[in-house]
Amino acid sequence: MKIQQKLRSVKTALSERREVRKRLRGPAQLRYAIADSIGLLDANAWKGLTGQASFFLSYEYLRRIEGVLPANLDPRYALVYEDDQPVAAIYMQVADIKLAQASKASLGAIGETLRQRVLTCGNLLTFGQHGIVFAPGVDPELAWHGVAEVLYRVRQAEKLAGEANFVMIKDLHGPHVEDATFLKNLSYRFVETEPNMVLTIGDDWKSYDDYLASLASKYRANIRNGVFKPIEQAQCTVEHFTGMAEMQHEVHALYKAVQVNAGFRPFELLPEYFPALQEAAGERFRCSVVKREGKILGFLVTIADGETAIAFHVGFDRAAAADLPIYLRLLHAGIADAIALGCKRISFGRTALEPKAALGAKPEAFAVLIRHRQPLMNNLIKHLLLNIGHDEAPDRSPFKKSEGKAA
Repeated sequence: MKIQQKLRSVKTALSERREVRKRLRGPAQLRYAIADSIGLLDANAWKGLTGQASFFLSYEYLRRIEGVLPANLDPRYALVYEDDQPVAAIYMQVADIKLAQASKASLGAIGETLRQRVLTCGNLLTFGQHGIVFAPGVDPELAWHGVAEVLYRVRQAEKLAGEANFVMIKDLHGPHVEDATFLKNLSYRFVETEPNMVLTIGDDWKSYDDYLASLASKYRANIRNGVFKPIEQAQCTVEHFTGMAEMQHEVHALYKAVQVNAGFRPFELLPEYFPALQEAAGERFRCSVVKREGKILGFLVTIADGETAIAFHVGFDRAAAADLPIYLRLLHAGIADAIALGCKRISFGRTALEPKAALGAKPEAFAVLIRHRQPLMNNLIKHLLLNIGHDEAPDRSPFKKSEGKAA
């Protein structure tokens, strides 16, 4: 009797899954406006949906960076309507990637000739869920059904320029993961990526000195002797930088010096991107630089995105960094900038897990949803893009035990 009940239960579950798949593979009861430029969409509808969302989904940011995106990235935008009411805004990028761009390993002539067009729901220039925003109260299953249909429609349209068989919804975390789970019924699957390193800012940190005072004496001494002292002895200064328009080529050269050694480099930012970003962010923008004798040796761009400071664009002179802890000094400048911006946490991104853990940052699990139609080629792309088999973030507790900041 129990076996028969289990069989009936399995049969019912399979039947329900088939019904879900059938429903998802059909059109949702929604309407769509899809465009190659955000200026072609209803600006008020987009602003209404994204007004309380991430800065990186704001109309002003997307409008300003649209013309300065990397040469191999093309934006796509969509508004989703239910009963003539906008219920979702979606930002996408189509990336034309050579395999050689996505890996440190030398792939020879094959890497230069093999290409893949990747349709990404989200922003490859940032880390975080910066691709989707839903109206309050919208049915999440219906909304995600709409996202899937938009991606399907864009992918079909891309056949005119070349197949885009690899689809990725990037940097899902927290409640987004659970809400998007049923897209597995459309052959999407979750893949965990490197974690995002996040430092929680203490309620009593009113300045960088408060952060430093919260550290255990060993960590505080290491920072003073291993980071601050060498920078000061080399007669370097740490300053805020506002001249992106005038110095964009110098900033870009420092960015390239770091980017060229990155394992994941599917694109290259343009010099014009940096002043455009500064203009879009306005008072949210901070750029700290390390200078010596008037020359910039390194920079870190931090942007306040609500209560989170995103510290994401960095560059430095590699020759100078061979003798000086420029990168580490910039990370500490990023903490000072985040506190000054009034943020409650700093998102440092996925790379350099060890030094960021030493700051007190903790890993935040990130995942992507992927769907591919050519298993052999796309499995290769998947491993290159998503850094499968990444290292785990080290566990460090630099704060005084009484501070309670380590969690």
